[in-house]
Amino acid sequence: MTILIMYHLSGYKTFKWYDTKHVMVHQRKDFPDLVSYNRFVEIMQFALVPLVLYTIKARFGKCSGISFVDSTPLKVCDNHRIHNHRVFSEYAKTGKSSMGWFYGFKLHLIINDKGEILSFCLTSGNVDDRNEAVMDSLTKEIFGKLFADRGYISQKLFEKLLEKDITLVTRAKKNMKNKLMDLHDKLMFRKRAVIESVNDFLKNICDIEHSRHRSVTNFLVNLISALAAYSFLPKKPSIFSESNMQESFLCLLD
Repeated sequence: MTILIMYHLSGYKTFKWYDTKHVMVHQRKDFPDLVSYNRFVEIMQFALVPLVLYTIKARFGKCSGISFVDSTPLKVCDNHRIHNHRVFSEYAKTGKSSMGWFYGFKLHLIINDKGEILSFCLTSGNVDDRNEAVMDSLTKEIFGKLFADRGYISQKLFEKLLEKDITLVTRAKKNMKNKLMDLHDKLMFRKRAVIESVNDFLKNICDIEHSRHRSVTNFLVNLISALAAYSFLPKKPSIFSESNMQESFLCLLD
């Protein structure tokens, strides 16, 4: 588990290079029972359940009453190779995001105002962000206000979350009647991009997305270890940086 999590913080783009060029060369004394790369790939699937428990119980943050929700696509192959792809043929689906069509999965995340992950859910790429089962799973430990983009606009979802003491805050669409938004909610909504920064960190720093998986289990191990690795980053995207506080204060004065 330690090697898997450290890999996502190492900067290496392939686990083979990290294991053979770094761990086996520089960290043999730290791992006296170290096995070969091929053997490690075979047995890493047994780390999945402990990784999930460790990540959820020890590495996730706590809800503060201000949360942000969003989803990001996880491609499993290039769009030109969709019809030839076999590893995830039973699970991955074609979906559409703001960046266009993709083949793979969706990672749904909820974070707090400190940029800490509160909960996550993995679905196939064609699942709607407003799916009730997904939102029920994501919001089990959430309370207060939940900020989301226009893709989460749903009167039924709003009412269901309100029953759980969660207020869903979204921006109205152009064809909807304009409703006044509380000033605090307006200021917090301007910081909603913080969760997009978290998705960017996961993909570009923790390497949560790549197309080299050869089994479903190892894909899940890579996903969970990347989420755990993100929690160890010393600086996470946060809405309470000094510059953000000054901007919010100036908006209040205006």
